[in-house]
Amino acid sequence: MRRLLLVLAVLVVGILGVVTAATAAGRGGVSLPALAAKPVQVAYAPGPEATGIGPTAPASVTVSDGTLTQVALTNPEGEQVEGALNAERTSWSTTEPLGYDTRYTWSGTAAGADGVAVPLQGGFHTVAPSKVVRGVLNIGDGRTVGIAAPIEIQFNAHVEDRAAVERALSVQTSVPVEGAWGWLADENGGSRVHWRPKEYWPAYTKVSVAAKLYGVDYGEGRFGAADVSSDFEIGRAQIVKADAQSFRMVVERDGQQVADYPASYGLASDPNRNTRSGIHVVTEKFTDKRMTSAQYGYDVMEKWAVRMSNNGEFIHANPASAGAQGSSNVTHGCVNLSIENAKAYYDTALFGDPVEVTGAPVELSAKDGDVWDWTVSWAQWQELSAL
Repeated sequence: MRRLLLVLAVLVVGILGVVTAATAAGRGGVSLPALAAKPVQVAYAPGPEATGIGPTAPASVTVSDGTLTQVALTNPEGEQVEGALNAERTSWSTTEPLGYDTRYTWSGTAAGADGVAVPLQGGFHTVAPSKVVRGVLNIGDGRTVGIAAPIEIQFNAHVEDRAAVERALSVQTSVPVEGAWGWLADENGGSRVHWRPKEYWPAYTKVSVAAKLYGVDYGEGRFGAADVSSDFEIGRAQIVKADAQSFRMVVERDGQQVADYPASYGLASDPNRNTRSGIHVVTEKFTDKRMTSAQYGYDVMEKWAVRMSNNGEFIHANPASAGAQGSSNVTHGCVNLSIENAKAYYDTALFGDPVEVTGAPVELSAKDGDVWDWTVSWAQWQELSAL
């Protein structure tokens, strides 16, 4: 019993000693070392002093073990790029595109958990194009066009990487419409791409086109100059049925015949004077149009001229062929009507209206002008895509 009491007494003294020592340490004695706070870490994208950076990829600065207290990204003129912080103030990213061939510089501070402020510094340089290429849409905002109208983007220089450009293009419609982009030859040294539907546009469809071209690498050191877009509408479904063998020109609108005019088409015995068979597209119209031909020696001014191809084919008034209209084909390739009938048709014609010519021995083809989209099958058209 004595030994047991002695052991218990020793244990109690030992415990009291530990408590006393701990209390003493709390009043200034030795304690275990606390973990040191980590300094803030800063990461930049693009990386420090990077070059050749595309202007549309967001630039950002991100910190760990700290927060951003102030951020600015400026160009050489001191103009700040618009940007935004995340909710935690650990990341800042640009919210607008950058310029070409420009050095951008970071400034500001980041604060670490250790209370030490770290300056933001350094910068990067965006790509310097050998040429900035402009693209132009053929249909402007608010226009109403015909059911065969192609959407065209004309570029003022050659586009090598067509797939990159095509990925930047989109067409949205108010009703489902199947269609595709196709790249067409351009004899002026540029490039052009058309979008056409598989079939004629549904009447009264609303269309939105967006071409996010700024910053796109076209290849060969060329880059897109600017985004372009358009919102337009397809009008009524007007189709001209032009059968060269009938000597008539019929106009149908929304499935109903609205006009039937006596007409004269191109002289069939001369291939150079044929009105081409195939789907033409109305592109322009003129109250007065001078028409000349060195080959056939004429230079005349004609009224109410509606262009339907770039090979010289128009629907227009021609009093000189009045005796043949409705009975024979004597023209140099145009569709001739009386002044009254030509004016009546002219007043209804829209860019993009189809003119379906049949009964002529020569077919419309790509060599006959810019808008030959409907001379090829849908399968052939899809092969013109770069994707």
